[in-house]
Amino acid sequence: MKKITIPDVTHDAIGLDGVVWNVLGQVYIPKHISADVFCWYAIFPEETFVPPHTHTEQDEFLMPLDGDMDVVINGKQSLVRKGETGHLPRGIPHSFFNNSGKPITALFWAEPAGQLVELYRKLNNVGNARDAVAMAPSCGVIFEPPVSSAL
Repeated sequence: MKKITIPDVTHDAIGLDGVVWNVLGQVYIPKHISADVFCWYAIFPEETFVPPHTHTEQDEFLMPLDGDMDVVINGKQSLVRKGETGHLPRGIPHSFFNNSGKPITALFWAEPAGQLVELYRKLNNVGNARDAVAMAPSCGVIFEPPVSSAL
């Protein structure tokens, strides 16, 4: 994947090198990758969510671009509104939900990038949550049980 050096502008509306990841029905499009930060554009279909999980290596941030997202951080529920920034600290369980009734786009970033890029590469087009959850710990992401009533 090509590396962007600062200052620079990514002129493509698509992901770096045309990459688009399908992570259990959500679309993640990488926009910037460096050791310090990984930034991606996400599309969350209505009524989708990321179950409770903890990052061992990075802080995660999200900014909804066209709707509101529910988040739960360490058991406390909150709402991140369009244009606001949610901080999901490393080492603290968090999850987020699109309960808006419509698709939502959001900008996400993680500091430092850690192994999150590698995780999304592995999760691309994985068909079920059980397999995805099993892959995550090797990249520093631990999902809390239960991750799905279907498991």
